[in-house]
Amino acid sequence: MHHRSRSPLETHAALPLPRLRQPRMLRAATAAALACCLLGLAACNSDDDDDDDDTPAPVATAEQACAALSGKTVAGATVASAATVAASGVAPLYCKVTATIAPQLNLEMRLPQQWNGKLYYGGGGGYNGSIPTLQGGNLTALQAGYATVNSDSGHAGNVLSADFALNDTQAANLFGSLSVPTVMSSAREMLQSAYGKLPERAYFEGCSNGGREALMAAQRNPNLFDGIIARAPAYNWVGFMGQFNRTAKALAAPGGQFNAAKLGLLAQSVRQACDANDGLADGIVSHPQACSFDPAVLRCAGGADTGDTCLSDAQLATVASWTSPASWAGGTYTNAGWALTGNEDDAGAWPTWVTGGGTVQAALQYLFQDTTVKNYLARDRGQDSLAYTWDGNLNGLYALSALNDATNTDLRPFKASNAKLILWHGGNDSALSYKATTAYYQGAVAAVGGQAAADDFMRYYIAPGVNHCAGGPGADQADLLAALDAWVVGGTAPGTLTATRQASGSAAGFTRPLCRHPQYARYTGPANDAAAAALASNYTCTTP
Repeated sequence: MHHRSRSPLETHAALPLPRLRQPRMLRAATAAALACCLLGLAACNSDDDDDDDDTPAPVATAEQACAALSGKTVAGATVASAATVAASGVAPLYCKVTATIAPQLNLEMRLPQQWNGKLYYGGGGGYNGSIPTLQGGNLTALQAGYATVNSDSGHAGNVLSADFALNDTQAANLFGSLSVPTVMSSAREMLQSAYGKLPERAYFEGCSNGGREALMAAQRNPNLFDGIIARAPAYNWVGFMGQFNRTAKALAAPGGQFNAAKLGLLAQSVRQACDANDGLADGIVSHPQACSFDPAVLRCAGGADTGDTCLSDAQLATVASWTSPASWAGGTYTNAGWALTGNEDDAGAWPTWVTGGGTVQAALQYLFQDTTVKNYLARDRGQDSLAYTWDGNLNGLYALSALNDATNTDLRPFKASNAKLILWHGGNDSALSYKATTAYYQGAVAAVGGQAAADDFMRYYIAPGVNHCAGGPGADQADLLAALDAWVVGGTAPGTLTATRQASGSAAGFTRPLCRHPQYARYTGPANDAAAAALASNYTCTTP
């Protein structure tokens, strides 16, 4: 007998509801009208558009903010600790607040010494389970004066483990979509208590699962944030986990695994064929649209493995599983597949995510799909994921999709709220395919009415040579938050941005233009000039 699953609202009826963002002029007009009615004034001017955001910034210090929150329960969040943290290195002094929304949704806020009046929500990663540390976007935001908030999404556990989802429906729903709006409802009121003012602006930024959380918020809570940055979003949970499973099986098949030499052969062959198509042979394929490398040219004679100078049929089958689109349940669930980039041999690419350094069970893709099979689909921790048929349990796929997929491309409600969205993806991401993010972007463009309508609120950037969220040989750092804030506050829509690769060890740093999709950075500087090649000013964003 089929039993109707409880909806998230039924499951979490006791949780605090998010306080939805209102347009600033609407807030002011509503407040003015209410004041007139309460005072019984004869002449009320409903066109009064004084903006409450003109109020001087709060003067509370980090220490005063801590004192205001210590021992309190605010909007359902019980503060466990509130203490100042001294400045250290590049991290400024701030007030660190830890709190719990019963029964087990843990959050952490970092309140700056001089608050800029804005809130930054940093997303999680993998299967969450812990509070993200003060680094990356969280650190950048705190340095800029933002109050920041993060959560563990409602459970404690290893980032690689979905054990929480097997028997804890509440934890599964919080991870899927409810933790962000629940935390936001408390975070806003905590800032009111700490500084005497609600945040003027609220932004969300996340990568990987944090990118999925970002798109989930844009789709399901379109009034919650003024702007969202979704980097390498894991939005297509059923699709990419299914392709993880398919590729793990190909690697585990006799002869399907790659050693370091075979992987180097594949990557070097792609670079030789495609690297110079962007005007510069620099080890990074920046013009992937012009790359048509066919790995079949590396086939060993007869298809058997005859050494490290060729690929066997079993290894070519692994490459095919990786690059070709995947589909299940008659096309209900799909994944776009990955592009060959020429940097598959980078330590943070295939060795970490795909081959596991020669042991498939050590690869992150294997580990993620394995825990997903055990806890969401088979619901049996003894299940061998390599022997599991991905669409063998269609009800399981449906339930997983309903919980975790953020595939809805109709962002018209988000656009109508006057919010902005920046999509970003690393071109050498071996965890999640930039081709999948491109597919989402294209679907969203069509859903909102075409390119002109999409340009009003959405931008998409691909960072060539960059691994999952960061790292790799490409320029992996760009201040997307500053670009988003300038767009939201000042109306300055982002165009070409500048990405930086910091110097590391003996490797020199460099800059590159971060081009709006579908443009790519083409080298237009002087030939044979390493110094010129290190400067973004010597590249031009070019339409393919």
